[in-house]
Amino acid sequence: MSTLTKPNHIGRKISRIRELRDMKQEALAQALGTNQQAVSAMENSETIDDDKLKEVAKALGVTVEAIKNFSEEGVINYFNTIYDNDFSNSNGAIQSNNCSFNPLDKMMELVDENRKLYERLLEAEKEKNGYLERLFGEK
Repeated sequence: MSTLTKPNHIGRKISRIRELRDMKQEALAQALGTNQQAVSAMENSETIDDDKLKEVAKALGVTVEAIKNFSEEGVINYFNTIYDNDFSNSNGAIQSNNCSFNPLDKMMELVDENRKLYERLLEAEKEKNGYLERLFGEK
């Protein structure tokens, strides 16, 4: 029987959580103070002692219960729930997010504002230079 079909294969659950966290075995090994081969062996184990499981949970940033109760279906349901909440209204209809402004117009406003600020800075520098010239001219 493969590790994919065993529902309580704790090593496979650790492996999937690690993968979902975009963490390599080497990174988990470093966090646990061991080597990649030990992590590989652990991920192929059906059971792991509770103390080691606590260390792994901490390194992965999850709880021991999250590892024990992990399921692929739960992950899919979690992401489906997020998708449904973000993109559909209470009737289940997909909402579109249309901009109420033209992004290029906004960018051109920023360019114009930047130009005005530059001109003000340039004018202030000219005034400062004129003041310094008058100051040195008097001496």
